Amino acid sequence: MRVDDVTFPEALALLRQFVASRAPHYVVTPNPEFVMLAQRDAAFRAALNGATLAIPDGGGLLLAARLWGRPFREQVRGTDLVYRLARVGAAEGQRWFLLGAAPGVAEAAGRRLMARYPGLQVVGTFGGSPHPADDDAAHAAIQAAAPVDVLLVAYGAPGQELWMARNVPTLGVPVVMGIGGVLDFISGRVRRAPRWVRDLGLEWLFRLLVQPRRWRRQLALPRFALQALLATPRERARLRATRGDIRRSPAAPRESPDRAGWGVAGENR
Repeated sequence: MRVDDVTFPEALALLRQFVASRAPHYVVTPNPEFVMLAQRDAAFRAALNGATLAIPDGGGLLLAARLWGRPFREQVRGTDLVYRLARVGAAEGQRWFLLGAAPGVAEAAGRRLMARYPGLQVVGTFGGSPHPADDDAAHAAIQAAAPVDVLLVAYGAPGQELWMARNVPTLGVPVVMGIGGVLDFISGRVRRAPRWVRDLGLEWLFRLLVQPRRWRRQLALPRFALQALLATPRERARLRATRGDIRRSPAAPRESPDRAGWGVAGENR
């Protein structure tokens, strides 16, 4: 699977370009849990690799990349990217739609976003589900609010990525981003880790303490760490053989999967 080496300013510039183009694009936020799931779920892996932009969201990915000698320049957390895009969206009068999350969460998040960023328009919310049988209802709700510049999809992985891969081409929305639990943070329903915890790379532990039901999902973290360690000799040898970093800029022309991206164990090469 692919993770793009972008910084916050670069990611924001790309998202603004996508909005201006009016062509469909979707954004994913890979982390170690995504990597482990993508190894055994070909449809999820294809959805991730089909995204226009895959930001380096998970801290574990940055640690592994550094270990392999191909460090990312910045950790671009999805939550922070949403807030920064909202600031840009307020200045440009963007129209946003919020899809998914628990009942009442998207509505509360929308009110908070518009209060914090005057000028941003949250023009609709809809619960729905990531199941294909419910796609038509989501389409109808989004079309009723058209035009929409940014659609945030909060179904959680892998449902939101599969939903985007299936629906983005026909939505008429230029930027669609899978955001997991971000609306819970924005709405105030779930407390986000303090900045100092995030800076230490311990947001995963804070979330586990706040949401103990996540423990099964986070079993992927030690498995990812072990795989990253075991893969280090191979990845460093690959780096020496290629004499450079094989990650690409998302602004560059798309290339075949065997020549583009940040490699992880279990990918199709």
